[in-house]
Parts: sequence; C-alpha cells; structure tokens
Amino acid sequence: MIYVVATLTIKPGSLEALRAPAVACIAETLKEKGCIAYELHQSLADPEKLVFVEKWETREDLTAHSKQTHLAVWRDASAPHLVSRAIEIVHADRVENH
Repeated sequence: MIYVVATLTIKPGSLEALRAPAVACIAETLKEKGCIAYELHQSLADPEKLVFVEKWETREDLTAHSKQTHLAVWRDASAPHLVSRAIEIVHADRVENH
C-alpha cells in the first residue's frame, strides 16, 4: 500500500474555478482499480493551499491513474491556477518526491 500527498498552491481567487473539475476528477478516481481513498483538503491557515491525500493498493495502480483521461482533464483545468505543486509518494521503505 502506498500514500500520495500532493500539495498545490493556487492563485488567489482560483478556488471556485477549481471546485467542479476537482469534484469530477475525485469521483472518477474513486472508481479506479486500486484506489482506496482520494480526498481533497483546503488548508485552514492558507486558503490558497490544497492537499490531495490518496491511498493506493500498489504503485502500479497509481501509475495507471496517472494515465487516466479524467486526471488529464483535471491537470488542464488546474494548470492556469497553479502557483506550485509538490507530490510525495510514500512507500513503506521510502518516499518519492516529484
């Protein structure tokens, strides 16, 4: 089992534009093979900081997720609103930083 923590910093005022694409992506991702959990949280301290917390059965399932059309749609919709993105993939014995 692996976890993913994807931290996004968005431009001020972008949250409403991202809400519908995020909800659609989450709904489709939860149907994917190997997806145990896929949640989006907004920081209470910084409203421009969003954090996806994901739980996957295998790294292969996560890799398959990265190739899904609904994720590409989310990436296209969010790109104009992003300031930065940091992704950590947490395995039992190591962490991948992207």
